[in-house]
Amino acid sequence: MALAFFPPSGRQPLRAAWPREKLVWERALALGFAVDDSSARSYNSATQSYLSFCKLHHFSIDPTPEVMSFYVTFMCAHISPNSVRSYLSGIAHGLESFYPQARSVTSSKLVRRTLLGCTKRRGLAVRRKRALTLDDLSLLLRSYSISPHYDDHLFLALTFISFFALLRLGEVVSSDTPALRKSRKMIRRHPLSISQDSISFFLPFHKADRLFEGSKIIVPARSDPLDPLPIFQRYLLLRDTLHRLHPMLWLREDGSSPTRSWFISRLRQHFPSDVAGHSLRSGGATAYALAGMSDDRIQALGRWSSDAFKAYIRVHPVLLQALIRGSQSFAASTH
Repeated sequence: MALAFFPPSGRQPLRAAWPREKLVWERALALGFAVDDSSARSYNSATQSYLSFCKLHHFSIDPTPEVMSFYVTFMCAHISPNSVRSYLSGIAHGLESFYPQARSVTSSKLVRRTLLGCTKRRGLAVRRKRALTLDDLSLLLRSYSISPHYDDHLFLALTFISFFALLRLGEVVSSDTPALRKSRKMIRRHPLSISQDSISFFLPFHKADRLFEGSKIIVPARSDPLDPLPIFQRYLLLRDTLHRLHPMLWLREDGSSPTRSWFISRLRQHFPSDVAGHSLRSGGATAYALAGMSDDRIQALGRWSSDAFKAYIRVHPVLLQALIRGSQSFAASTH
């Protein structure tokens, strides 16, 4: 049989071969970057939980559906079944390098049915934090609009921008754990632009950014006292006066980055514990829904994938109700 002839499609550049040690090293670095540090820490905790269970009960750590279902049964008696469900992903990630069948074991029929039974038997209603409202923003504006303190204006700008841009709190503040702070994740002062109609800045890669390309965030102006533009401009003037050469956008008066605990402590000065960091994102989505914005536009503004947004609506029924009410009000206004 004659061999097919494939004409050359182009010259390949000459590259030097790497020693095997360098290939192994570079691959290890790539695998390390594949999982975020915060996720890796959670995965390690889940794996240690499984290893401790096996040691306690004298089981082999080689994962099998039977052992994993016993682990699920045992852990669900001590922590929420929803937490155990997330643990399984971490265990699969931690073990599959040594036991290739680990991921198929954690998703096996026996393990899934065991978890389902434990959820029905021991599952409790999740107490979710309430969504922040426009009235809550009005309260903060009255408290801080004429404050002489720099950090007050930082807190106010962070709250308003996160609310109207549907930002996750972790996208605008730093982790409380120094080892998890990454400068490449922080929003920078440049490029940033402000017009009469909007604020725009660049959000580096984030939780939903699978291609690590980042996103351009646009915060539209409002024609009411809750317009985020003057609030942001006031903070930016103070920031540029005090930290003109610093590359990061969000800075405290002492030049440090605001942390999650700092922001939550400020939030606690005005609201009870039923309001937390996620209240800003869910509150903004609810406000847009009540204003008649369609769910697909809210999804795009909040950078949710399709499946994630459906789950978000399901776990936040107040948003679903707002979407229904908003669409009804919008339909009535157009007739």
